[in-house]
Amino acid sequence: MQDVDDDRDTAPLDKLTEPLGLRLVYMVIIGVMLSFAQSVLILLAVIQFVIVLIDTRQPNARLADLGCMVGAWVAKAARYMVGATNAKPWPFREMD
Repeated sequence: MQDVDDDRDTAPLDKLTEPLGLRLVYMVIIGVMLSFAQSVLILLAVIQFVIVLIDTRQPNARLADLGCMVGAWVAKAARYMVGATNAKPWPFREMD
């Protein structure tokens, strides 16, 4: 998984480009998705802990990658929610 964001995510904003009402709708949807993502991260952490307990302290690489992907999405969603970027996170655009 690549952890580098493109210029659309990190470029400073001069002005929000979409109508505020539409941005509010996106923010509500992304807010609900953020709550779900938090639950997924907690579940992944618990499962990973159990795997580490059982498998002689060897974490599952696929679970770790999935957790990193969810964490990267949360960061992108947070940047959109606070107005640091106009780039909406997945599912409104392709997942990096």
